Amino acid sequence: MPDTKPDLFFDAEGVCDACRSADWKNQVDWKQREREFRTLVDEVRSLNRPYDCLVPVSGGKDSHYQVYKALEYGLKVLAVTFHPTLQTELGKENLRNLVSLGVDHVTVTPNPQVYKSMGLESFRRIGDHEWPNHLGIFTAPVTIAAEKKIPLILWGENSQLEYGGPEAARQKQTLDRRWLEEFGGLLGNRPSDMIGVDGITEDDLVPYTYPSEEELKGIRGVFLGYYFKWDAREQVEKIKQVGFKTLGTHVEGTYTDYENLDDAIVSVHDYFKYLKFGFGRATDHACIDIRNGRLSREEAINLVNLYDGECSSTTKGLFCAHYDITPDEFDGVCHRFANKKLFDENLKPLWSVS
Repeated sequence: MPDTKPDLFFDAEGVCDACRSADWKNQVDWKQREREFRTLVDEVRSLNRPYDCLVPVSGGKDSHYQVYKALEYGLKVLAVTFHPTLQTELGKENLRNLVSLGVDHVTVTPNPQVYKSMGLESFRRIGDHEWPNHLGIFTAPVTIAAEKKIPLILWGENSQLEYGGPEAARQKQTLDRRWLEEFGGLLGNRPSDMIGVDGITEDDLVPYTYPSEEELKGIRGVFLGYYFKWDAREQVEKIKQVGFKTLGTHVEGTYTDYENLDDAIVSVHDYFKYLKFGFGRATDHACIDIRNGRLSREEAINLVNLYDGECSSTTKGLFCAHYDITPDEFDGVCHRFANKKLFDENLKPLWSVS
């Protein structure tokens, strides 16, 4: 893992905090954490509300597992989806399967014209067309929880614990407004910064607005990964038994087949991560597999060199068609956000993973 990763820190021994967290996870008393979760379940069920918890879902591996665990503990679940940018058929199929596990389900479909304008503007402004999606998946479910007085929001992994971040954040149990603003992928962009873009008004931004503290009284959002040791590969095997389908071949930009299945152009987001910081999704997955004892470092290096920075002409074509831009404009934005210390004028890396 390179030191270009935001919020990643290396100690005096040259070990990053994500690896330290992996060691720490092996020392946690997970049986005690499970008892804490049972206590939480008993508390919300005792309120006798129509729904005990809300689970934000895409239909992917994490949300499948979140719903799977919630139902295992007898919680009454409302699943909420914020519609992805360009949904795939496999994504639709997996989402239908998730709902069939036995939950009520709401899809929030934002105004497509506003959403598209925000995506294109954020692509040009911060090099991330998924910015409105990353905002909406953290605001729309919370708004519905506030409206329906659902006492618990069950999120998935704590990404700072799994991928590295400040110690206080790695130990954090809850996801709140402060977490969203610091780690939610907003890249310094605020919803209000979109006012005026293609005529966007403040009212258009309601789906992207986090509820107030007053509205959220009595409601808490927690990471399921705080209570149960997070291991994506083990979890995928469990949810495949209840109908979750993987791609069957590697996902663009990495060597795994189980992540980013719902959006046809999300690999553009990962490609820009690669251009900005010199690593992509394959590096993330390889580091986790090393920490979990599933890959040697040498094997991981080979995989990273094969898949990091992969973004096909087909995906770029879909992206340009969706946003109605030319390939030249796409390439121009790539060059503008590429880290000049890491890439040459042809976007070829100036380093090698070793």
